[in-house]
Amino acid sequence: MAEYKLILPSMGEGVMEATIISWLYNEGDTVNEDDSVVEIATDKVDSDVPTPVSGKIVKILKHKDEVAKIGEAIAILDISTPLNGTAGEGEAAPVAETPKADEPKTEAPAAEVVKELEKPLATTSTPQEFSGDVYLSPLVKSIAQEENISEAELKTIKGSGLEGRITKEDILAFVKNRSSVIASNSEGITKQSVITAPSQTPQPAPVPVSEGDEIIPMDRVRKIIADAMVNSKRTSPHVTSFIESDVTNVVKWRAKHKDIFEKREGEKLTFMPIFVKAVVKAIQDFPMINVSVDGDKIIKKKNINIGMATALPDGNLIVPVIKNADQLSLSGLAKAINDLAYRARNKKLRPEDTQGATYTISNVGTFGNLMGTPIIPQPQVAILAIGAIVKKPAVIETKDGDMIGIRQMMFMSHSYDHRVVDGSLGGMFLKHVHDYLQNWDMNTEI
Repeated sequence: MAEYKLILPSMGEGVMEATIISWLYNEGDTVNEDDSVVEIATDKVDSDVPTPVSGKIVKILKHKDEVAKIGEAIAILDISTPLNGTAGEGEAAPVAETPKADEPKTEAPAAEVVKELEKPLATTSTPQEFSGDVYLSPLVKSIAQEENISEAELKTIKGSGLEGRITKEDILAFVKNRSSVIASNSEGITKQSVITAPSQTPQPAPVPVSEGDEIIPMDRVRKIIADAMVNSKRTSPHVTSFIESDVTNVVKWRAKHKDIFEKREGEKLTFMPIFVKAVVKAIQDFPMINVSVDGDKIIKKKNINIGMATALPDGNLIVPVIKNADQLSLSGLAKAINDLAYRARNKKLRPEDTQGATYTISNVGTFGNLMGTPIIPQPQVAILAIGAIVKKPAVIETKDGDMIGIRQMMFMSHSYDHRVVDGSLGGMFLKHVHDYLQNWDMNTEI
């Protein structure tokens, strides 16, 4: 039998593992090249994994709800015999053996590194037993056994992996910290106080449950969102500025062009392309909003990639990204936004569609909210919330004096990371977005 290992492919920058949601085929089933064979979920997006070869699934290595690392084998296929029982058109039967000869090259380098790391760690004279209350990958478990780390100690480690799992980096950092503590014991410092102090975080008080209360477990996506929100608040000191804008020109311009645009392009013209255009112009005015923080370094981003917070039918949230938004016209922005929104709501986004955002917009006005105080998506340093457009009486300045008129008014709130964005920068950026919208040119072409 010529075996082929189906590898979990790279899912994009920053994605190191994925959870198996379901297999679309069973062991013994035959699959064709490019068939989607398994559904997976990462902390970015859900996706399908296709097979690059045709063959029969002889063994599934990773089952539903199990976690696989990028580059790890998730199934074994038998590719020794063509699916129709004979050599395919234009190819000889022995060609099917080729993948076996090349098999060592098909497995991603990451998997080989993990294997090499596991070799010296897998042997230990005093194996540590664990109850299973704490999920440990084979590599992490072998490190814990080698270093004789107890389960009680493992429970004090805050995992940085998917759903709070302990990664190799987490446990090695713990080992390094514990070693420094042991060295300092000779100076009279107690081991327990030093080890536990850095990992101690305030624990929420137990929530009382009364008769008739319903307990609803968080789904995987909600857990990821919750962890991301807490991490952002812990990482960035948030400051929020507010402004109210007269967007009457924007409303009139859209009303004038939306039917023409839909007839011409087959696409709806929403307000979002206009908001994105104004934000892109403001970023070009203040490029230090388009940055990330790495320790004591500021990384100024070359590309302007706008994240677009999108509510899903199940109540969760995802942020697809408009890549190189500064290079798109209003028409191009409208098409990109509609496409991303449609695919987000129908679970058709690719992993790369949710990666690389450098600034994010959240339109809370779609829910009828006047304003909000959004949380910054890490590692970005700012996010804009756009409120509902509401008709209001407002003061209008004219050459003949002030007057009261009915105007289309909208609040915007700008949350920014006070480590690198001061009030002057955050406030001026917001004012420029306001100015671009309030002074929208009615002759703008679409």
